[in-house]
Amino acid sequence: MDVAQLIESVVANQGQDHALLDAFVNGVADGEVAVEDATAWLKAVHSFGCSVEDTVQLTKTMIASGAQLKWGDGPPVVDKHSTGGVGDKMSLMLAPALAACGRRVPMLAGRGLGHTGGTIDKLESIPGFNCKLDPEEMKAAVNAIGCCIAVQNDAIAPADGVLYAIRDVTDTVDSVPLITASIISKKAAEGLDALVLDVKCGSGAFMKTLAQAEELATSMVRTAKGLGIKTIAQITSMEQPIGSHVGNSLEIIESIQVMQGKGSVDTRNLVILQGGALLAMTEDGLSIEDAIKQIEQSLDRGDALEVFRLMCIGQGVQPELASILVKEPKSVLPVSEHQTTVLSRQFGHVGGIDSMAAALLAKQHGAGRYALEDEVVPEIGFVFHVAQGSTIEENQPLLTFHHNQELTDKEHTILQNLVEMVKVSVPTIERLLSIVD
Repeated sequence: MDVAQLIESVVANQGQDHALLDAFVNGVADGEVAVEDATAWLKAVHSFGCSVEDTVQLTKTMIASGAQLKWGDGPPVVDKHSTGGVGDKMSLMLAPALAACGRRVPMLAGRGLGHTGGTIDKLESIPGFNCKLDPEEMKAAVNAIGCCIAVQNDAIAPADGVLYAIRDVTDTVDSVPLITASIISKKAAEGLDALVLDVKCGSGAFMKTLAQAEELATSMVRTAKGLGIKTIAQITSMEQPIGSHVGNSLEIIESIQVMQGKGSVDTRNLVILQGGALLAMTEDGLSIEDAIKQIEQSLDRGDALEVFRLMCIGQGVQPELASILVKEPKSVLPVSEHQTTVLSRQFGHVGGIDSMAAALLAKQHGAGRYALEDEVVPEIGFVFHVAQGSTIEENQPLLTFHHNQELTDKEHTILQNLVEMVKVSVPTIERLLSIVD
C-alpha cells in the first residue's frame, strides 16, 4: 500500500486518492498497515489538514468499517453531540425529552477522560443501569421506548477506535479533520436524519477561543451534511459551570429536577435550545418557537421524566427503584462521606466561578479520570448555590463540595477562591455565542 502517496498529497494540499484512502483506513483497522505508517499519515494531517471532500471520505470509510443502524418507516431519528464541559449533562434530559416529543433517539455516548466524567459515567451511578447495548439492543430499546443511551463500542466505527489509540500516543488528537471524522463517523452510523452539535468554547472547554470553536463546528457541519444529515452547530460558552450540579451522580439529581419542571434555569435553557432545534429541523412547517414550546411542555408536564423512567427500566434498573429515582433521586444515588460548604465573607455580587479549578479539584477526589482504566467515584462533585450575576449577602452559602477524603489546607484555599466576588453587579452568562449551519 502506497501510504507515501497519501502523505505527499496531504503535504501538497492536494486531494487524496479516495480508493487509496479507503484501503489505508481499512488496513489500519485490520492491522495490515504498520503503526509507523499510520503515525506518519496522522502527523501529516495534523500539520497540514485535509479538504472537506477528503474528511467526508475518511468519515464514510470509518462508518463502513462497522455496524450501521438502519431504521424503517417512522419518526425522524435524531441525536446531539457535545464537545464536553463542566456540568455538561444535557444528554440525560434531551434524549427522553425528544422521545416524548415523538422522535427516535439512539444516543451513543462516552466515558470521560480528563477533568469530568462522561454521560455514561453519570448514568452508571444509577444502580443497575446498563449502558453496554449492542446495535440490535439499541434498536429494540428505541423502538420500544423512543430512546436509549449506550456506550460507544467496537461494533460501530471500529476503525476510529484504532486510529484514536494511535492519535492518543502520537500527539495528534487536536486535529480538526481527525476530530471531525471521529465524531461524525459514530453519529452517522446511528442512521440519523438530524444532528445538533454543541461545541463548547471557553476556559472550561477543549476549544478555548471562539475562532477555534467555529473552525471545528464548520468542519463537523460540512462533513455531516456531506453524508446527508441535517446538521447545525451551536457554539456555547463554557466560561462557567453549567447549571447547579457538577459530578456524576449529582448531575443525575439536577437532571431529574429539571425533568420535574424545576431545577436550574441555565440547564433547562440549554436543553430547550438543543431540543427545539432538532424538532424544528425534522418537521416541515414547525417554527423554532413552537418547537421550543414542545420541549418545554415535555419537561413541565413530566413527559420527559416518564420516558427517562422507562429508559432506566429498559436498560436494567429495577422498576421499583426507577420509580423512586424519578421522585427522590437523593435516596437512590450514592452519597459522599463529607460535604463542605463555603459561605460568603461579605455582601457583593458573583463575578464568576472558576469552572476548571472546580473540575480539577473534583477530579483529584475521583470525579474524573487520569487514565481510561480509572474508576470514577460517582458521588464526588459540587453543588453551586449561586451563579454569575447573583447578588450575595454575608454568610450566604456559595457552594458545597461533596467528597470522601479529608481536605488539605491547600484544597480549603482552592474552595474559598472558586467563587469570585465583586462590588458591582454583573450580567448573567449568555450561553449561546453563535450558530454554524
